[in-house]
Amino acid sequence: MKNTNNFVSGSGDNQIIIWQATGNYQWKCSQKLNEHSNEIFCLLLNNANNLIISGSRDTTIKFWMKKDQKLCQQTIEDHTDYVSSLSLNERQNKLISCSEDQQILIIEQQELNKQWFVTQKIQVDQFGLRLCFINDDQFAFQPKCKDQMHLYEIDINTKQYRKIKKIGVKCGSIDDVCSKCLLVNKNGRNVNLIRKKQNGDFIILQSIEFNTHLIYGQLSNDGEYLITRDKESKEIQIRKCREL
Repeated sequence: MKNTNNFVSGSGDNQIIIWQATGNYQWKCSQKLNEHSNEIFCLLLNNANNLIISGSRDTTIKFWMKKDQKLCQQTIEDHTDYVSSLSLNERQNKLISCSEDQQILIIEQQELNKQWFVTQKIQVDQFGLRLCFINDDQFAFQPKCKDQMHLYEIDINTKQYRKIKKIGVKCGSIDDVCSKCLLVNKNGRNVNLIRKKQNGDFIILQSIEFNTHLIYGQLSNDGEYLITRDKESKEIQIRKCREL
């Protein structure tokens, strides 16, 4: 969590836990959020750190707002299978989700009452494990174990998102977008680094192959560092961006 010594975790025990640093690299549980009835698959924090959004195997998306303690303020129940990924747009007023039910949901926050409502459902041919906003008007979606990433863009007339192109990637998930216009696409055993050009095209800058598909990591906010841990090497590896 930015600006605090806290972090948030979700687990197969159905719980979300907020952890607080106590010094000497020790952590204590400061709060447990227990309203999901199955495993937690994905978690998001907004930029202000006063909202947690969670997706679960129980097929729901929950919004946890900070009052004196974080409490579940709203639940979205439109998915019919587990929720695999969530992403917020730059303005923090749109949320996208994907699920094994082969649907992408577009969920928007109303200005007046601050409630979230599903405004569009996109049926896809193959479910995916990750998706993310590139900007307020575009998002990317990775079908599981496919060698193409799908790009969606909002139609200025209908205000609905539609698929506009497919981008070839080595063989599934999209993990981050950064200020360097880099998209990190984890697909099977490969991590693909993709750059968005000024003309709107996308090019693959680099593909990093691992010896396992169990790869976890994060791109730093400034796009300078890629941090990964994979099950095969059991190492935390830090890669620094170098312009060629």
